[in-house]
Amino acid sequence: MIGEIKKEYNTENLVYKPAGQFEETRFEKIHNIIFNNSIYASKIVAKEIAELIQLKASENKMCVLGLATGSSPIKVYEELVRLHNEENLSFSNVITFNLDEYLPIEPNNIQSYYYFMHEHLFDHVDILPENINIPDGTVSPEDFYQYCVDYELKIKEAGGLDFQLLGIGRTGHIGFNEPGSHYNSGTRVITLDHITRQDAAPSFLGIDNVPKKAVTMGISTIKNAKRIVLLAWGLNKAKVIQKTIEGDITSQIPATYLQVHKNTTFILDEESSSELIRIKTPWLVTSCVWTENLKKKAVFWLSEKVQKPILKLTDKDYNEYGMSSLLAKEGSAYDLNIKIFNKLQHTITGWPGGKSNADDTNRPERATPSKKRVIIFSPHPDDDVISMGGTFDRLVEQGHEVHVAYQTSGNIAVTDEDALKFAETALTLTDDKQNINAIINDLRRKNQNSIDSTLVRKLKGTIRKTESLAATRYLKVPDNNVHFLNLPFYETGTVKKNKLSSEDIDIMSNLIEQIQPHQIYAAGDLADPHGTHKVCLDALFKSLEVLKSKKYMNDCWVWLYRGAWFEWDSHEIDMAVPMSPDQVIKKRNAIFFHQSQKDKVMFRGDDTREFWVRAEDRNRLTARKYHQLGMADYAAIEAFKRYYF
Repeated sequence: MIGEIKKEYNTENLVYKPAGQFEETRFEKIHNIIFNNSIYASKIVAKEIAELIQLKASENKMCVLGLATGSSPIKVYEELVRLHNEENLSFSNVITFNLDEYLPIEPNNIQSYYYFMHEHLFDHVDILPENINIPDGTVSPEDFYQYCVDYELKIKEAGGLDFQLLGIGRTGHIGFNEPGSHYNSGTRVITLDHITRQDAAPSFLGIDNVPKKAVTMGISTIKNAKRIVLLAWGLNKAKVIQKTIEGDITSQIPATYLQVHKNTTFILDEESSSELIRIKTPWLVTSCVWTENLKKKAVFWLSEKVQKPILKLTDKDYNEYGMSSLLAKEGSAYDLNIKIFNKLQHTITGWPGGKSNADDTNRPERATPSKKRVIIFSPHPDDDVISMGGTFDRLVEQGHEVHVAYQTSGNIAVTDEDALKFAETALTLTDDKQNINAIINDLRRKNQNSIDSTLVRKLKGTIRKTESLAATRYLKVPDNNVHFLNLPFYETGTVKKNKLSSEDIDIMSNLIEQIQPHQIYAAGDLADPHGTHKVCLDALFKSLEVLKSKKYMNDCWVWLYRGAWFEWDSHEIDMAVPMSPDQVIKKRNAIFFHQSQKDKVMFRGDDTREFWVRAEDRNRLTARKYHQLGMADYAAIEAFKRYYF
């Protein structure tokens, strides 16, 4: 099957294309393919599954699929549903076994994997209900053992798994086989790792609501599958992917057990593969085509490796770390060092909107027009100040017409406790108590499986809106320049969002058309390729496609910032805006206006730091990296990458 499918990959969508296109490097122990687009990659995987189903049907056999949940396989299931609806793919000969389920959990709970599978696949295809097997989250503790034995027997009676689809957790778990799982383990009950529960917390609206146990297929069960495909998307999977593919087999990273499976492929995107040696440092693996960006990447890496600023690197340093071909191309370390040093220096500016009446030849932004119209797109009502609060402040202080557009209401990130506090306060200030009492009653009656009512969502959105206005007023932005777009895709009342629609694109496009900006800033944080930031970025990109023929768009530059978790790598940065100690404090104060997101923010992940601390630490680290490369010692730096459309 691997050989058959490989021939059909569109090589334009592959990131790594050496002469031996699908051969792993000597560092890699699991076959993997890297795509520049997770949607395209998902379609390829769906096609392989579809062809297997059809092959089995032609042989009058059942096709036994092991299926996964989580964000990674969603687009695979979406494509399988499309193939069923539009290309007559039948699931009548398919038997499925899901990997895992939370314990305890009811099937109708919107966080259950039973609910997930029916929502994304089973309710939309012609699979027979009796052929669907999902671990039961309601089994009593005294029946667990026999239930797990029976699940294993049922897989064997079906002939074993023909195909197993997997995701991977940041602990390296496959299924819910957490660190410490034995390679001979079968289906069993397991206690979830704290990191796994933290990653699930957004879906459950807080870690306290995430079950502590689960039932999962074992490592041995998974390894017995005839074919295994593992999907990994996003920067937050990069480190565990590197350890899984290049590291030793260890129970502390259960996914490494797949190294001994003879028919496994990891399907990756650019972000999840970014820590692999052939991606991070390709000059250590093979001959390189030395593009300008790769030269920067190599020199910055070498500077960090030998702990020398760029201008002190020697020919010997380059030769010892696999870059002799780069020296041969550039002539000498001296010439190359000066060239790369100048490129880095030219990214630094205290004038993010451009400096008027100045030579802008070596500046990241244009000098003209001297006063620019600027839109800062913020996916949630605090990303603007968390991610680029210092630059935001500079743009306003330097006289540019700054607009802020909050793409979503952010209502889901307000806790019920905060909403209740505001509602009870409002009750004392109004004579019209009907709606306020309705909100209070909704909040008090709410249980874990409930979706916020429209009134509660409106209150939570209003809380985020007033906090945003307080922050923008502090930064001296007129209220008329603050836009609350409330993109419809977000307004579901749950973590799961709707697909991007033409209505979302129209709202974005209309605002750009109205302002006709010279600069657009937007969140380029792709840690979760299916998350709100990614959807908001896609909305911008699609709007730019709609508008790019407009004359005013010829003068519009787009700058991407990163969110609270990651920063651009040094070689990716096109504009670096230094911050003084006073500006660091001012940025912190702007973040503090978002009080509902302070202290008890629901979606902090595995990082216990508050957002303002994360932001300051990240900005200081960027400044430190610039200093170590040979630049001035700034208090902090905010970084941006230019997007060309």
